[in-house]
Amino acid sequence: MIARVVDEPLTVAEHEDAVSDKAAGAVVSFAGVVRDHDGGRSVTELEYVGHPSATEVIVELAEEFAARPGVQAVAVSHRIGLLGIGDVALACAVSAAHRGAAFTACAELVDEVKKRLPIWKRQVFTDGEEEWVACP
Repeated sequence: MIARVVDEPLTVAEHEDAVSDKAAGAVVSFAGVVRDHDGGRSVTELEYVGHPSATEVIVELAEEFAARPGVQAVAVSHRIGLLGIGDVALACAVSAAHRGAAFTACAELVDEVKKRLPIWKRQVFTDGEEEWVACP
C-alpha cells in the first residue's frame, strides 16, 4: 500500500503497480494534474502546503478504502511544494475484484482526499496576483 504526502514528482503508473493483485479484475487510477487556469484566470504555478497531520490522514483514508468489500488494494499520494503546469498533484489507484467497485472506490477516494486532507493551495496567476485556497 502507498499512502503518503511527498515533495517529489508523482506517477500514476507507480500507484497502479502498487495495487496489482492476481485477485483483481480491475484497476482504476486517477491523476489530479495542475492546469493552466482557474476561475477564468491563467495560472502559472501552484504551491501545496500540508499540515503535519496530513500523512496520518492519508494513511487513514487508504486503510479505510482498502477495507471495503471487493477492494483488493489502494495506493494514494498527494504532492506538496511548488508544482508547475502539468505536474501530478494527486495520484491514486484502486484494484478490485470487479470494475464497478474499483471505479466507485477510486472516485470516492479522490473526493474524500479533497474533503479531509489538511492541505492548502497557493495559486499564482499570470498577472502576478496569488490566492490561498483550502483544499479540504
